[in-house]
Amino acid sequence: MSAPQALGGLTREELSSVLSGLGERSFRVDQVLHWFYGRRARTFDAMTDLPAALRERLKMRLQLFSSEVIETCEDADGTKKLVVRLHDGHTIEAVMIPEARRRTGCVSTQVGCPVRCRFCASGSAGLERNLETAEIVEQVLHLTLALGEDERLTHLVFMGIGEGLLNFDRLAEALRILNATWGLNLGARRMTVSTVGVPGTIGRLAKLGLQVNLAISLHAPDDDLRRRLIPYRKLMNVSEIINASADYFETTGRDVTFEYVLLAGVNDSPAQAEALAKIVKPCHAAVNLIPYNVVAGSDFERPTRDAVRTFRDVLRKRGVHVTSRRRRGTGVDAACGQLRLDAMKREADGRS
Repeated sequence: MSAPQALGGLTREELSSVLSGLGERSFRVDQVLHWFYGRRARTFDAMTDLPAALRERLKMRLQLFSSEVIETCEDADGTKKLVVRLHDGHTIEAVMIPEARRRTGCVSTQVGCPVRCRFCASGSAGLERNLETAEIVEQVLHLTLALGEDERLTHLVFMGIGEGLLNFDRLAEALRILNATWGLNLGARRMTVSTVGVPGTIGRLAKLGLQVNLAISLHAPDDDLRRRLIPYRKLMNVSEIINASADYFETTGRDVTFEYVLLAGVNDSPAQAEALAKIVKPCHAAVNLIPYNVVAGSDFERPTRDAVRTFRDVLRKRGVHVTSRRRRGTGVDAACGQLRLDAMKREADGRS
C-alpha cells in the first residue's frame, strides 16, 4: 500500500476522488475540509460527525500533517517562530507576527535557498529542495494552531526561507488552496509573494488570476551593488524589474512593494536614496525599508536610527510612498533562517 497522501496538498476535486473511491457520498468532502481548515482538527478522530469506520479508512489513505513543529519560540512582543520538521528530517521556519488586530503568518517555500543573499541566513547552507504544496499549506495550519481560540490569521506573506518563484508550481497550488472558500478562505489581497526577481516568473504570477500582492527584494538602486549583495546568477536587472512591476500592476491592479534592507555604510546613504527614488517613483511603487537584523558571523551592520530616518525622508521628499518595518521578534532570532540554523547546529552537535 502506498504512503498516505497529505491532505493539505489536495484540491477539493482530488479529495472528492479519494472519498468517491471509498464509496462515500459527496457531502463528506465538505465535512472533512471544514474540520481540517475551519475547525483546526489535528486528527481524524476529532472529526466526530464522520462515521468511525470512515475515520479509520481515511487514516489509511490520508494524513492531516506530514510535518511537525519541533520548536516554538515566543518573543516578548508576541512574535512566535516555529521550527518545522519535514517527513525527510529537513527543517524550515514559519513565523506569526501579531500587531493590533492583525495576525500575519510568514512561511517558507524551499528548504534552504539558492539565491544566497549575502546578508541573509536562509541561504547560507544552500538549497536542499523545493517544498511540496502540502508542506507550504501545513506551515500556515501550524501557525493557526499556535493562535488562541479567538484569534484568526489575517494576512500571509511568503517571505520565509527560499525563493518562492523558483518553486512556482507548488507555490501557485498552495495559493489557490489557501484562497479557496473550502480551504483557508484567505483573501488573495491579504497574501503577499516575495521575490528577488527571477526572469519570466513575475508575469506567470500575474496571470494566475489571483490578486496577490507582490514584494520585490531590491536592496540597491543600481545593478553593480545589487549583484554584489545578491549573487544569484539569473537575477533580473533593475530596469527589467521596474518593467515587470509595471506589467504586474497593469495585469492585476495590485501595487508592487520594493523591499530594501538597509545595511550600514553599504546602501544607506542619502545619495543612494536619491537614486532609488529616481527609479521607483515613475512606477508608483511603495518602498519598505528594513533596517538590517544582524546575523551571527555576518560582516554587515545595522544602520543607525538617524541613517534610516534620513534615507526615509529623502524618499518621501521625492514623492515616494515609504514605510519602515518595525523591529520584531529580536528575542527569537527573527532574521529569517537563524532559528533553523541554530536547531540544525544543536542536532549536529548531539550526533557528534
